[in-house]
Amino acid sequence: MLTESFVASTRTVDRKAQATATKDIGIHLHDFRPIPSLKTSFKKSSTQPNCLAVSATHIFAAQADKSVIHVYNRERGNQEAVVPFQEKITCLAHAGYYHGAGTLVLGTQGGSLILWELATGRHISTSQSHLQPVTCLAVDPTFNFILSGSSDSNLQLWSLPSLLSISQPSHNDPSQPLPFSPVRTLTNHRAAINAVLFAHIPGQTSFAISAADDQTCIVWDYANGTVLHTYLLSDNPLCLALDPADRAAYTGFPDGSVQIINFYKPNHLLHGLFDPSQQSAPTQPPRLDRWHLHGPLSSPVHALQVSYDSTTLISGHGDGKVHTWDTAKGKYSAQLADFILPVTNLLMLPPLGFPSTQTPNLKLHGVVKPRYETFHNMNTGSNGDTSIPVNYSFTAQLLSTLPSQNTPSGLADLDAAMTHPSFPDCILEEGIAELRAMNNRSSGPLHPDSMDQDDALRTENKNLKLQLDDALRRQREAITEVLEYDQQSLRRREEESIKKARKKRRRIRKMEAEERRRKVVMGEVVESARENGVKEAQDETDEDLSSDTDELSSD
Repeated sequence: MLTESFVASTRTVDRKAQATATKDIGIHLHDFRPIPSLKTSFKKSSTQPNCLAVSATHIFAAQADKSVIHVYNRERGNQEAVVPFQEKITCLAHAGYYHGAGTLVLGTQGGSLILWELATGRHISTSQSHLQPVTCLAVDPTFNFILSGSSDSNLQLWSLPSLLSISQPSHNDPSQPLPFSPVRTLTNHRAAINAVLFAHIPGQTSFAISAADDQTCIVWDYANGTVLHTYLLSDNPLCLALDPADRAAYTGFPDGSVQIINFYKPNHLLHGLFDPSQQSAPTQPPRLDRWHLHGPLSSPVHALQVSYDSTTLISGHGDGKVHTWDTAKGKYSAQLADFILPVTNLLMLPPLGFPSTQTPNLKLHGVVKPRYETFHNMNTGSNGDTSIPVNYSFTAQLLSTLPSQNTPSGLADLDAAMTHPSFPDCILEEGIAELRAMNNRSSGPLHPDSMDQDDALRTENKNLKLQLDDALRRQREAITEVLEYDQQSLRRREEESIKKARKKRRRIRKMEAEERRRKVVMGEVVESARENGVKEAQDETDEDLSSDTDELSSD
C-alpha cells in the first residue's frame, strides 16, 4: 500500500496568538494516505508563499521579513541550523534529486538569485536581473533550467549547469553570454507574477506555466521563448498546481475557490497546447470548471498540490484549514486539517511503498553552511580559466557500493552507458583514443605499452623530479633569507630598547644630582652617607649592566 505525505508551513500573524494556539509550531509533516494524521511538527518558523523546500533529509524554510533560512533535520526531528544571508530571501526551491545532496536556489528582495550547494557550502550570486523582488522559483525535472518570476512582471530563464560551472566564459568574449546572467527573458505578463511551474514530463513537449496578477495564466515553450497559450481568468490567481501527467493545471483564488485549466480539448487528438489551431487566440475556462467551498465563509488559497494518482486536489487556505477536492467529480470533498494559522505552502512528498525501490546513492546527514569568503563568485575571472579550489570538499555519506573487481568489465560499461544521462567518461575517452589512432595511422599503429613511450615517460618523470628538487631548493633558500631577516630585525629592536633604557637611567641620575644640589643650597639635611653609599653602589651596578648590554649588542 502506498503512503503519501505532505509538508505544510504557516505564517505567524500574531506571536501571542501563535504561542497560545499552536505552541510556536510553524511546519507540519502530515500523512495523507492511507490514514490522514499529523506525523511531525517543527517549531520557530513563519514563511511567506513559495518559501519552503524539502529534500529526503531536510526541510528549508525562508523566514518572513527576515534574511535567514531555518534548516530542519527530518531524521533527528529538530532544527539543525539558522543560516543568515546578506539580504531578505523572498522564495526558494530545491534543485537536485530528492534523495541527493542538491542545491538550494534562493530568490532575493534585490532581484538576484543565490545558489547554495548543500554538501560543499559553495555560495554563488547572480546578477540583479529583476528590477523588483523575486516572488517564485521553479526547477525543471532534468535540473538544467531555473525559472524565476518577479514583481516586475518578467520571467527569467537560467541555465543551472552554467551557474554551477567552475569555469566561466571570459568577459571579453562577445560570442559567449555573460557569466551569472539569464538565458532569456519572458515578458508577456503585465503584473506581478505569483507562481511558476515546469511540466513533470521532460522532452520536446515540455512546457512551463505561470500565473500573475493580470488575471492570466500563460503556458510557455521555454526552450524557444514563445507562448503556447494564454488563459484569461476571472480573478487574480495566487498559486498553481500541475496534474502529474501534465493534462491540466489548477489555480487558487482569493475567495477560496479553485479552477481547473484543462489542456486537452474535447474531440481533439492533439494536445491542446501544441495544436496550432488552438494557439492563436486566448481562451477563458468555463465557469463550471471553477469549484467553490461549501458555506459563505471563505479565505484565500495560498497553496495547491495534487495527489500521486491525480484524483485529489489539496488546498491550503488563509484561515489555517487544508481542504481536499475531488478532481473527477469537480467539487469540494472534505476538510483534511486545521493548523489555525494561515497556510502558505504545501509540498507533496514522493509516495512510499513501491515494491522495487532503488536504494539512494548517497545521504546528506547535515548541510554545510555557505562559505562566503571562499566560494563567493570564485569563478568570475577575466580570462575564463579557473581551477577548482583546494578546499572545495563534498560532505555526504555514500550508500551504494563500488563495482567489485569480479564484475565483468563489459557488464559494468553497459550499466554505465544505460544509466548515464548522456555519455559516460569511459566511452568518451575510448572514442577520443580511436579518433587519435585513426589520425595517426599514416605513421603506424599506436602501442601504448611500447618502449618509446616508456622512455618518454621516464624522461618526463625525471625532468619533473628535477623541477621539483629545484623548487624545493628555492623554497629552502627563501625560508633561510626570511629567518635571517627576522633575526636581524629582532637584534635591532633589542639594541634600540637597550639604548632607550640607558638614556632613561642617565636622565634620572642627572635629575637626582640636581635635586641634591638644590637641597644643599636651601639648607636642607642631606641624606645620610649610608643612603649615598647604597645609591652609588646601585649606580655602579647599572653602569656594569649597561656595559654588559653594550658588549652583547656589539657581539
